[in-house]
Amino acid sequence: MSGSEYAVGQLAAELSIDISPELLELALTHRSFAYENGGVAHNERLEFLGDSILGQAVTVMLYTTNPHLDEGELAKRRASLVSSVALAEVARTIGLGRFIRLGRGEELTGGRDKSSILADTVEAVIGAAYLDAGGEAATDLVLRLIMPLMDNPERFGAAMDPKTSLQELAATLGRGVPSYVVTDSGPDHSKRFRAVVVLGKEEIASGEGTSKKQAEMAAALDAWTLLQPSSPQA
Repeated sequence: MSGSEYAVGQLAAELSIDISPELLELALTHRSFAYENGGVAHNERLEFLGDSILGQAVTVMLYTTNPHLDEGELAKRRASLVSSVALAEVARTIGLGRFIRLGRGEELTGGRDKSSILADTVEAVIGAAYLDAGGEAATDLVLRLIMPLMDNPERFGAAMDPKTSLQELAATLGRGVPSYVVTDSGPDHSKRFRAVVVLGKEEIASGEGTSKKQAEMAAALDAWTLLQPSSPQA
């Protein structure tokens, strides 16, 4: 058994779902790996599919388990749970980054912990689960992945509104008001944004995304995590 086959088998076992090794490997293949290896297939089509499955599963779960919530609050909670910030947290919880197939460039720049890559890969895995194991199994996978986040009220609150959560924590710690330095790269039709959180004169954390808001949210959640009293870096 090759190292790649072992890795996908290990991940399938950890996720407790039956997905063919070939399809799961595709779900784990980032476009950077594909481009550096002769244009092999990558996971963006599976990501597209998984995004829809994720949204439906979360919508139904929130609707059926929260009869007291109105449409606005349901929409807010759904948006938080399917956001790149929340999905990246899900990916970190299960250690998904260690399984992703990355190109050398992304590997060298910390791609295994980039929120955008982690979130996209979660969606691709969900898409693969739907194709191989069916809708019921894919929905079950979605719920198992997001429940740890929902079961942690502080983490869930921070994922819903990381910038406010960071501002409140920074004030409690006497660290001042966070500011954000945002840069962008790439062509107009496919821009990437990188945000750095600054407290005082210190750069605390950074995040990336396909919009300025997404990048700032990712950076804020990383900073919130680092500033937690229990964090060794706080």
